[in-house]
Amino acid sequence: MIRISIAQQHLWLLSASGELLMECPVSTALAGAGEQMGSGCTPRGLHRVRACIGARLDARAVLKGRRPTGEIWSAELAAEYPQRDWILGRILWLCGEEQGFNRGGQVDSQRRYIYLHGTPDDQPMGIPLSHGCIRLQSEAMVALFEQVTPGMKVLITKD
Repeated sequence: MIRISIAQQHLWLLSASGELLMECPVSTALAGAGEQMGSGCTPRGLHRVRACIGARLDARAVLKGRRPTGEIWSAELAAEYPQRDWILGRILWLCGEEQGFNRGGQVDSQRRYIYLHGTPDDQPMGIPLSHGCIRLQSEAMVALFEQVTPGMKVLITKD
């Protein structure tokens, strides 16, 4: 299971027996916690990994619409496109498990395209800055991705 704390801006990967397998800082939404479509918030509650996207890509490969663009992130590319919200290397696409809270209607995490994804190394962790997704440094995202399978539970809490 993956547990993410919005307040602590931290992620823990736990085995089925509760053993800590990995932990790392993250960056959740600048707008805080929330489930509404278009809110820019990070949704809370129980989720599952719907899809694991990006296996074998370079950790800095740029993804758009869940597909590689053929670009590799660099400071020069970032300077050329300063307004891009960079999604790099790997995506774990989430699906809410709580009908009416984070699944269905205007609160559907999957339809909101809520991911755990890699972000450029120059982006700070431990500070909420995303547009709703959970950002990890690229190397941490690759390490997490290698230990996750579709269907794995993800619990996102405000505390």
